[in-house]
Amino acid sequence: MAKIVFDGITKRYPDGYEAVKDMSLEVEDGEFMILVGPSGCGKSTALRMVAGLEDISEGELRIGDEVVNQKAPRDRDIAMVFQNYALYPHMTVRDNMGFALKLHGTDKAEIDKRVDQAAKILDLTEHLDRKPANLSGGQRQRVAMGRAIVRDPSAYLMDEPLSNLDAKLRVQMRTEVSRIQNRTDTTTIYVTHDQTEAMTLGDRVAVMRAGKLQQVDTPMELYNRPKNLFVAGFIGSPAMNFMPATVDGDTVKLPMVDVRLPGDPRQRIGQADGGGRQLIAGIRPENFEDAALLGDDALGRGATFKAKIDLIEAMGSELYAHFRVTSDQRIESDDLRELAEDSGVGDVPGAGEEGEIIARLSAESQVRRGEEAELFIDASHIQLFDPSDGSSLTAG
Repeated sequence: MAKIVFDGITKRYPDGYEAVKDMSLEVEDGEFMILVGPSGCGKSTALRMVAGLEDISEGELRIGDEVVNQKAPRDRDIAMVFQNYALYPHMTVRDNMGFALKLHGTDKAEIDKRVDQAAKILDLTEHLDRKPANLSGGQRQRVAMGRAIVRDPSAYLMDEPLSNLDAKLRVQMRTEVSRIQNRTDTTTIYVTHDQTEAMTLGDRVAVMRAGKLQQVDTPMELYNRPKNLFVAGFIGSPAMNFMPATVDGDTVKLPMVDVRLPGDPRQRIGQADGGGRQLIAGIRPENFEDAALLGDDALGRGATFKAKIDLIEAMGSELYAHFRVTSDQRIESDDLRELAEDSGVGDVPGAGEEGEIIARLSAESQVRRGEEAELFIDASHIQLFDPSDGSSLTAG
């Protein structure tokens, strides 16, 4: 096991394009670190620099106490798991898992011992004599991970290893990956585009955008206290709702209702709101509720408003209610524009005269499609952002 340190790392290509820009990050010994962000943000390039598959233009990379900028991949004591399984089709599972050890001249008895141990961890013991073509997608992915485990490296590097699996199998394999990392307690850097994987797997998560780190924190800190619009919009499913807002005294004026803010956020915002200038409000779907289900105490922590429900998605344990709010203000934000492009939506959330909002309601709610409903919004969870630079005014 080893600590991995990015110290001002930059990757610049011959045409001048910088895929990673001045990246500084410490991955602790035994930590499970997730690199997440939209396509092209530099996360895979950063991982490939750790593996030695990409040259480092500037900065210093350390694995353990050793600078490895000029070290060949085979000399870095790391094991990599790729998006494609990269298994040899003519070899058995046993031979695939032990092949790297064989190339290094490891004794056959030792190879068999390590393969058997890894197979037990991965529940592959019954499949050691089978060929990859006779395995399911999840089993092949476990074989690829087994090939890394048998080497007992200082660090695992995983580049979107679950992206080729179907949705149900991906959920199962997320559990497997987490269990394996806990058992081996090996430093792991895991690259993914899927923020759900990031939230469920990592000890800490590093959110990247255009080659730069945006925020590095625990999953729940990222979710509850994003430092900027980009992190707020990228983390969470369904995504955070955004809409134009202004602050007047202790009240935030939203398109559908005026909400009185709790004291502490109001003090921070008061130093930055510029006398009622337009801000961007962010509200997560679960911070709405059907007002009919709440008592007076709960209703006192926010405000209620009327909305016509356009669509209901019944998820079993909860409902997703879609409705629209109208505003004569428009949101202009590069952060939200990039999020919209990455998700394939195209339109900036909340930028038009009508913005769609998603509310996550209790399954007991009786709201109906096409009917007007009275909804509640929790004032303590409204987040406000500066449109000029996307910074959070309420994260603290």
